[in-house]
Amino acid sequence: MNNYPHPIIAREGWPFLAIAVIVAILASTFVPGMLSFLAWIVALFVLQFFRDPARDIPQDKGAVLSPADGRVIKVERAQDPYGQREAILVSVFMNVFNVHSNRSPVDGTIQKVQYFPGKFVNADLDKASTDNERNAVVLQTNDGQTVAFVQVAGLIARRILCYVKAGDVLARGQRYGFIRFGSRVDVYLPLSATVRVSIGDKVSATSTILAVLADN
Repeated sequence: MNNYPHPIIAREGWPFLAIAVIVAILASTFVPGMLSFLAWIVALFVLQFFRDPARDIPQDKGAVLSPADGRVIKVERAQDPYGQREAILVSVFMNVFNVHSNRSPVDGTIQKVQYFPGKFVNADLDKASTDNERNAVVLQTNDGQTVAFVQVAGLIARRILCYVKAGDVLARGQRYGFIRFGSRVDVYLPLSATVRVSIGDKVSATSTILAVLADN
C-alpha cells in the first residue's frame, strides 16, 4: 500500500533549495570556475537532503514501522520517560544523507506530545536521548497498546518540526514531522513486542518493520 500525498522534495526544504540554486546561478554567472562548481555541489546536497519519497506501507498485523531512515544504534530494555513504563527501546540514527521526513510507526490516537529544549550533542551518543532537544509523541494503538516515538536533535540539527497534537489520529506511514540536518528517532515499545531488527541494521522509514506488537 502506498498513500503519501506530499511533494517528493519536502516543503521544509524549498527555501533552502531556492537560496542554494540562486547562489549557484549567480556564482556560475559572475565567478565561473571552482567556486561555481562548489556552489552547485552544495545545491545538489540540499536537494538530496530534502528529498521525501513515497514508500510502500506494510500492512502486517501488529507491525511497528521505522519512523525514519538510518541505522539502528540501540535495541535494549529501558525506562520510557514519556509513557512512564518499562519498555523496549529501538533507536535509529539519521545521518545527513538520509531522508529526514518522520512518519508514524503505527496506527492509533495520540495521547500527548511533549517538547523538551536541550543540548545538541552528537545524536549517536547515549546521552542524546535525555540531554538533547527532543519532541516525544505518545500514541495508543487501536488495540490499546502504547508506542512512544521521539525526535531527537543532533550535533548539527537545529530544528525539530512536529505537526501533530494530542487527540490526532495517525495511520502507519503517515508523515508527522521533520528534523533538519542529522538526528535520531527513539521508539519505545511494549515489553511484549518482538523486535525484528538488530544493532547496525540499515532501515528505511515506513517500509522497514522494526518490531511486531503482541496480540492483546
